[in-house]
Amino acid sequence: MHAPVVVLGGGPGGYAAAFLAADEGLDVTIVEAEPRLGGTCLLRGCIPSKALLHVAKVISEVEELREEWGVVYDENPKIDIDKVRARKDKVISNLTGGLGQLAKRRNVTVIQARGSFIDSTTLKLEGDHESIPEGGTLTFDTCILATGSVPAMPPAFRIDSDRVMDSTGALALEDIPETMLVVGGGYIGLEMGSVYAQLGSKVSVVELMDGLLPGADRDLVKPLAKQIDKLCEGRVFLNTKVGSLTEVGDKIEVTFEGPNKFGHEQYDRVLVSIGRSPVTRGIGLENTKVVVNERGFVVCDEQQRTADPHILAIGDIAGDPMLAHKATHEGRVAAEVVAGKNVAFDKAAIPAVVFTDPEIAWAGITEEEAKREGVEVDVEMYPWAASGRAQALGITNGLTKWLVDPKTDRVLGCGIVGSGAGELIAEAVLAIEMGCEVHDITDSVHPHPTLSETLMNAGEVHFGTATEIFKPKKKPAKT
Repeated sequence: MHAPVVVLGGGPGGYAAAFLAADEGLDVTIVEAEPRLGGTCLLRGCIPSKALLHVAKVISEVEELREEWGVVYDENPKIDIDKVRARKDKVISNLTGGLGQLAKRRNVTVIQARGSFIDSTTLKLEGDHESIPEGGTLTFDTCILATGSVPAMPPAFRIDSDRVMDSTGALALEDIPETMLVVGGGYIGLEMGSVYAQLGSKVSVVELMDGLLPGADRDLVKPLAKQIDKLCEGRVFLNTKVGSLTEVGDKIEVTFEGPNKFGHEQYDRVLVSIGRSPVTRGIGLENTKVVVNERGFVVCDEQQRTADPHILAIGDIAGDPMLAHKATHEGRVAAEVVAGKNVAFDKAAIPAVVFTDPEIAWAGITEEEAKREGVEVDVEMYPWAASGRAQALGITNGLTKWLVDPKTDRVLGCGIVGSGAGELIAEAVLAIEMGCEVHDITDSVHPHPTLSETLMNAGEVHFGTATEIFKPKKKPAKT
């Protein structure tokens, strides 16, 4: 079987590339090992985790009504774990079913198989699905490589016990353990830890570094760290290493080495969330001209082209940040390049969102990056305690922050912590991509009372004209 364009991987980058290539009139085939399209994001990542985080947030809001607003419930909420799991699975089923129909309507061929390169223009297809052509090989003119990533699991933690989970196992939601340890204070660990804590588990978090979400803006992390510590009832252990995991009966015994946690403790389940690894091994790349760097990422240019003229790469395998929306945009670039268009992936702002409570989101340059790279910036912050909307909702621990070029007044970066930060950051992404100056934001009328006003207000801080807080004027606003 021969296909002019093959997309190896049916995740958010892969199916976006395939669908756009088909829209451009190309003959496209997707090779995907899973029985459904969607990849990690849809099947066992972004979508199911956000469905469960919605449940956790509603439970938290109910408790807030009880404690702070005087709304009394006769009984405490009861968790029917089977129904929660079924609802999560239904969300996945609805979305994957839709993708399958879209592939058919676009005449995109889908082959369910594990694909690996025999050479630069041939894939070996393994599996027993009827869609695999006779002979088990597929030749192509161009391949868009979109194999994604998998949870990282150190060899020392692989003890052949279902009580030690990665993010995939945690999302399966087999039960609500009485006690649970999250190894890793990154976004995946904190999101899933929050879910299990709100469902009733006594969750502990251990992080090797001196703060949660290493690499994120410390001003944004502070309110979240305080909330996570409260949710975990003080069981957040920083600067602490996990030495070993051992199954003891129906428990996992964990050894700790750190100033705040040392010795042994047992947990019903352990979630290991220390990052993800690109899937570039075991797929035959050594039989092509594709170059893989020391971190396991495929080396490609701004048009997603690799060192092999027949192969492009997108998504998690193409380098950080390993985010679904970055993969989607890279996939669209790759599809247009294959269609003969002169385009490139050149983004000034790729937003990142941590869907905890409160949420954290940022885009463009961060304050830490500016310091490290010697970029001069003005840092303008607006506390949500001054926002009428935040006060009404009882979410005054939020913060909106702009990083501004002091010479041109162009906005270079933005960070937000607070409820709905993931939605609010979109305005900042557009502003940074368009090269907006601060006055473009402050002169745009924002609806009142909303949290979106805090983006305008933080811009007004730059000029010393914010109404609800007093900051001495730094420079006159442009007219």
